Amino acid sequence: MPIKVLIVDDSALVRQLLTEMIGADPAFEVVGTAADPFVARDKIKQLKPDVLTLDVEMPRMDGLTFLENLMRLHPMPVLMVSSLTEHGADVTLQALELGAVDFVTKPKLDVQAGLLADAELLRSKLKTVARARLSARQAPAAAATLPSARRLYGTTDKLIAIGSSTGGTEAVKEVIRRMPADAPAIVVTQHIPAAFSAPFAARLDRCGAMRACEAQDGQQIVPGHVYVAPGGRHLQVVRSGARYVCKLNDEAPECFQRPSVDVLFRSVAQHVGPNAVAAVLTGMGEDGARGLLALRQAGARTLIQDEASSVVWGMPGAAFKLGGAEAVFPLAQIAEQLLRRLGSRGGESRSSSGESAPISTVNHL
Repeated sequence: MPIKVLIVDDSALVRQLLTEMIGADPAFEVVGTAADPFVARDKIKQLKPDVLTLDVEMPRMDGLTFLENLMRLHPMPVLMVSSLTEHGADVTLQALELGAVDFVTKPKLDVQAGLLADAELLRSKLKTVARARLSARQAPAAAATLPSARRLYGTTDKLIAIGSSTGGTEAVKEVIRRMPADAPAIVVTQHIPAAFSAPFAARLDRCGAMRACEAQDGQQIVPGHVYVAPGGRHLQVVRSGARYVCKLNDEAPECFQRPSVDVLFRSVAQHVGPNAVAAVLTGMGEDGARGLLALRQAGARTLIQDEASSVVWGMPGAAFKLGGAEAVFPLAQIAEQLLRRLGSRGGESRSSSGESAPISTVNHL
């Protein structure tokens, strides 16, 4: 059966465009449209859609208020359709916090051309959103910052690398908020548009004890800091004397992505090797799988997020199938396991319960 879609947007032009673009794929059936959340509320009850596209700024009730009410009263997969502006980015990140699965952007000018150019991406994301695990988007339980692990790693040569995509803005935040202020430096590649990466980094900066920023070319990498790949640019880690520094480039996308997790991970494998620990978190596609394997082969410790806590188990699943991950853990344990593995090489680490979790023993795999 086709995926039933309800389109919610105050612009008649956007509603028409989205209806035509989505309806062009027989995998979908656009069951209705709504110009504001009040109409949408009634049509959800009447039409029972499988997935919703939701505008951010609308009359009578803004998209965030509607989304919060929807997730509380009638949880369902939501794809945000947001403006490609700084304000639009911040509001969209708030929407992801509230439970939206993913987003597509529409330019402020020439909306028609912008949406039509991304028609295939829109349909692809809708299919992923419709299959996403809503249970993975529940608010995480409160957790204290992990204690200092300096005795485990004891050197500034240690580095943590994280890659993620769909569902990753919240997953990365969950990892960062648990880290102590003196944790080793963390480099992050999250698939995200250029206008969104700086606001995303700012949110990470506010969520925990570590400082976070959008990475700059030539920037020195120091402990206690998180460096986020800018949207539209690859982030690499290279050595400069005794220090690691950020290197940005505009080379071709890999796995259809720029920034690419594979690009980051390969550079960490080359320049950090066994002093690195890395994790692939929730995300659509296969980016990061080959890079994680390269890291493991270089002596780094490697983890993936488990399927149950992932919004989309595409990237972690691909890394598992390729043999790049030595262990799999739920999201709530990733931060602790990253720190634990900084002080050891090879073999299996232990969880807080004392049980080992090698990838070969995970029962859902």
